[in-house]
Amino acid sequence: MQNLIVAVVAYLIGSVSFAVIVSAAMGLDDPRSYGSGNPGATNVLRSGSKKAAILTLIGDAFKGWLPVWFVVHFGARYGLDDTSVAIASIAVFLGHLYPVFFRFKGGKGVATAAGVLLAINPILGIATLLTWLIVAFFTRYSSLAALAAAVFAPLFDGFLFGPHIIALAIVVMSSLLVWRHRGNIAKLMRGQESRIGDKKKTDAAGSAAGGNES
Repeated sequence: MQNLIVAVVAYLIGSVSFAVIVSAAMGLDDPRSYGSGNPGATNVLRSGSKKAAILTLIGDAFKGWLPVWFVVHFGARYGLDDTSVAIASIAVFLGHLYPVFFRFKGGKGVATAAGVLLAINPILGIATLLTWLIVAFFTRYSSLAALAAAVFAPLFDGFLFGPHIIALAIVVMSSLLVWRHRGNIAKLMRGQESRIGDKKKTDAAGSAAGGNES
């Protein structure tokens, strides 16, 4: 029963779309209506508001961090263990990808996954974030940086901690993140992928194929 509660609460927290909320609060267009059409920090950046993009990034990372951090640090007193941490990690990530409050149409989970990893272990989270930053800096492709981080996160975890149940959650999140970027992979191969900082397009017709927001 405890793990079921963890899953439901974490999923609901993950379902809060900061891209939509921040954009509405700042009087900006709905991020689902332009660019990639997906609600995430990189797509919000296309609105021209760096402040909105930063707030979205922080919000998405925080919601990934919060439930996992709580289970890691306070779960034992409620009968929770590493399995509960794994469940919270996957549930909050799924909430971001498929939010119940926004018709199950969410972002791709990069910032939320980063928050989860930081809560699991700060060293793991920082190593993965550095991977994203390095690739993004040299290529200006948010999607390519996200894919690199998704590949390296399980490797970093295995190197640091060896086999454990939480590693399964990290593999699941990484696999889902790669899957959600399948449209970006196709665009990268065609040389049509947008780079970080590109301005928005009002037509989001290509959103079904995937954008490059976090």
